[in-house]
Amino acid sequence: MKGVILCAGRGTRLQPFSFSLPKTLLPVANQPVIDYCIEKFVNADIREIGVVLNPGQRDVADCLSKYTELDIQLFFQKQPRGIADAIKMARSFVGADSFLVLLGDNLVEEPLVTTLDAFSGHSSAILLAHVENPSDYGVASLDQDRVVKVEEKPKKPQSNLAIVGIYAFTPDIFEAIDDIRPSARGEYEITEAIQWLIDHGQGVSYAVTSNPFFDVGTVERWLEANRWLLRERFGHDVFVGNNTHLENCTLKGPLVIGDNCVMKDTTLGPYVSIQDGSTLVNCSLTNSICLSRSTLQNIKLPIVSSIFGRDSRFELDPGIDTELRCIVSDKSRVAPH
Repeated sequence: MKGVILCAGRGTRLQPFSFSLPKTLLPVANQPVIDYCIEKFVNADIREIGVVLNPGQRDVADCLSKYTELDIQLFFQKQPRGIADAIKMARSFVGADSFLVLLGDNLVEEPLVTTLDAFSGHSSAILLAHVENPSDYGVASLDQDRVVKVEEKPKKPQSNLAIVGIYAFTPDIFEAIDDIRPSARGEYEITEAIQWLIDHGQGVSYAVTSNPFFDVGTVERWLEANRWLLRERFGHDVFVGNNTHLENCTLKGPLVIGDNCVMKDTTLGPYVSIQDGSTLVNCSLTNSICLSRSTLQNIKLPIVSSIFGRDSRFELDPGIDTELRCIVSDKSRVAPH
């Protein structure tokens, strides 16, 4: 069994942050999203992993270089032509083996063994979850122990069972991908390829999870995923990295602070993650994310549900008195005139 991670998406809904950082490297609880995908494969004892990127994502390759104990190979999707096309880029890597596919911007609590158990004896298997807004997802219709129909973002869904970004395939999926045509939005849809398998008599199985899952595809979902994962991993605890200086601070968990930070006269948490090299002085931060080397200083107002990009600076006149919500991108600055 091999693993494939799809990371070639452009992340347009996460701009401006995705202009300078691939969305699979955006931190959740101070750890890049792609690290959680690698972690899931390692926990399932899958150590041969293909990663599909777009040519502009060299930062992802640098991040993966730390996994020297794994066999990680990179493949490039030059044009954003859909999930099925991205899977096709890893065809030479997969060879004759079965493989699991993860979406590199998804966090799914369910362990991979659930999908692997459903996969046994079938040509493919998908992980499903009940959702309130099925029109936003690929949707599956079931007949007892098998999938009979899948549709991509249907206007009138026939069920509320969404495909949540974990797939298991035999190499037969490549024949399906070769035979389908682009959708109306110009993409080769994985739902079309799965439907091809169904229409050609190949059994598609499924598992249903009740555990949380997150598509880290918008600022709101990113904050939601960060809040959930902080709670799962830290409970009410506070984690402070190496060489970080704290002076006259109130810390409320879950909270994680990276290495080489300076925190002074500041209230932090709950649900805050702060990356390495950041400086926060005389401010209050809740349910927020600070990327590496961000600076917040002399801000009297409570800051909530906000994200501060790498090397950003945010300074205000302490005389202003209201609540703030901020999306401050990389290398930007907010300061008094």
